[in-house]
Amino acid sequence: MKKSFLCAVVLGVGSLLLPGSAWAHHGDAGRYNEEVTTLTGTLVQLVMVNPHALIMLDVTENGTTTRWTAELGGPQQLAKQFGWTPAASKMWVGSKVTLIGRRVKSGAPYMNLTERANIVLSDSGKEIFRTPNFGEPPPPAEK
Repeated sequence: MKKSFLCAVVLGVGSLLLPGSAWAHHGDAGRYNEEVTTLTGTLVQLVMVNPHALIMLDVTENGTTTRWTAELGGPQQLAKQFGWTPAASKMWVGSKVTLIGRRVKSGAPYMNLTERANIVLSDSGKEIFRTPNFGEPPPPAEK
């Protein structure tokens, strides 16, 4: 009897917690501007963590330097599609890069690079990242 009761309690608690974990990875609808922004700065750090890799870069405009963060897909995707490895990413630190992506609507120095995005090493012109829909216009506004 105690075993059945304990199983019922565990199942009950689990069913309450499961929906929360399903919401943990949410969409970004409405969080970012639809128009893309171009940034050029110095790559400070590339963090290859799940669920999204992050790029930090220093962008200087009008004599003021701002630390920007840009969110990419997962590190496994970057390794598979673009050959990104921890060693390769370390050699890019200190390089000038140009990012094209969607800026967060709040105006914070944060950008999304999962749609219509591109990264180029500015000095060599070498493209190191491109989403399949890069260069496409934003989707039509919903009515």
